[in-house]
Amino acid sequence: MQDHTITGEAVVLNLRAANFMPRLGAALLDAIVYLIVWGFLLYCLAEFTSVFGMDVAATEAVMLLAMILLMFIAPLLVEGFSHGRSLGKVAFGLRVVRDDGGTIRWRHAFTRCLTGVFELWMTFGSIAILSSLFNKHSKRLGDMMAGSYVIISRAPRLPSPMPDVPANMQQWAQVADVGRIPAGLASQTNSLIRNSATMHPYALATLSHSVYVRLLEYVTPGPPAGVDQMSFMVGVMAERRNRDYEVLERQRQRRERDAQYLLRT
Repeated sequence: MQDHTITGEAVVLNLRAANFMPRLGAALLDAIVYLIVWGFLLYCLAEFTSVFGMDVAATEAVMLLAMILLMFIAPLLVEGFSHGRSLGKVAFGLRVVRDDGGTIRWRHAFTRCLTGVFELWMTFGSIAILSSLFNKHSKRLGDMMAGSYVIISRAPRLPSPMPDVPANMQQWAQVADVGRIPAGLASQTNSLIRNSATMHPYALATLSHSVYVRLLEYVTPGPPAGVDQMSFMVGVMAERRNRDYEVLERQRQRRERDAQYLLRT
């Protein structure tokens, strides 16, 4: 889900709030890590007790401190020093931010972790799950009280650049009509070109022929002599992209001229 957050400087940020499933996965991973650490601490405690002969009251006090470390202190230190990026959130590409999109502070981490003792540990996450399911930003109670929420911070991978018009189609491109190609067919053709290197040869040949035949319905004239199907599709989409860019560039220049004219008048 895309969220338009306005900062205190009136800057609009396009932040994507993380939905329920990645947040659940990150929380489970964090819980597993904390429980492993807690188990190691209990083992060390048992060894320490057997060596030094601690009484029952002292052992219970140390176990209580270990539980506080597991449920509150460790998450607080992790979120505070990492500014909202625990191990689970790093693995799932998430980050905790303030409601205005800024980096969380220690007070936000303190509120989130203190509330998390109840809604995450004592209720086995049931309260947090219910709260997240009925909130548009998938906020749990700790987020509501701290004024924070979790966003998707992992940037999507940029697609590989599309090739230019092949040399043996340059002359053809000057007179070709490629403006009637539907948007859906253009998107399918671009996707086929980008993924052609990783596709199975038979699947590539079958799909290429199907897309090639459909392109011929909207592109005139037909392919030049000696141009194979894939090269023809590359040339068609490259020329279409170049012409779209020229149109946008002319519109930009026209707006700049209009703006300069208005300033002069």
